[in-house]
Amino acid sequence: MTTVLIVDDQQLQRYAFRVLLESVPETTVVGEAAHGADAVRRAAELRPDVVLMDIRMPGMDGIEATRRIVAGGGRSRVLVLTTFDLDEYVHAALRAGASGFLLKDARPEELFAGIRAVAAGDAVIAPALTRRLLDEYAQHIPGPDDDPALDPRLAALTDREREILVAIGKGWTNGEIAAHFVLSESTVKTHVGRVLAKIGARDRVQAVIYAYDLGLTRPRSATDPPDTP
Repeated sequence: MTTVLIVDDQQLQRYAFRVLLESVPETTVVGEAAHGADAVRRAAELRPDVVLMDIRMPGMDGIEATRRIVAGGGRSRVLVLTTFDLDEYVHAALRAGASGFLLKDARPEELFAGIRAVAAGDAVIAPALTRRLLDEYAQHIPGPDDDPALDPRLAALTDREREILVAIGKGWTNGEIAAHFVLSESTVKTHVGRVLAKIGARDRVQAVIYAYDLGLTRPRSATDPPDTP
């Protein structure tokens, strides 16, 4: 059973999500919140598996609420809901610690699958969509002033793990990584797990952002050749 907290400033939207989620036996809505501050309080009180987080709300928005919920160190993971697939606030929400995002008009089965994935510790954003998002908004990512090679998290990676991190940053799937490096998918999965643990990333989305922050990968320009394994 997956417990969910719905956060949206529109009462009708909250009602619609509640009705939809309660139509499946494996999901339970444990509460609702109409703004960010209430979401932070309710998440700490109810400890839901997943917080469905709207971004644009009066007062404390979904980005700050996500940051505070994640910083609280609780079990709850945040799944951002947005109207537009390249909403300018989505990238900021991911940097704040969200585990991914879905469109509000996603099909019910996509929403159910997304909630299950986030509750299981995975990221919702498909690799191709991650690449599209970061390619669009990478100009907003501040690069570090120091030499990336001096980052202690990067220094902890083996050469192979660093190659895997770069591949993750490019949005490659485990299958694509396995094919490129001639490895089994189970081996790739093990490498990915070690990479996430060493850099302190909650999931692949956070690893992608980390790779961009350190300049290990960059957005493709219109003149670049296709970025394929």
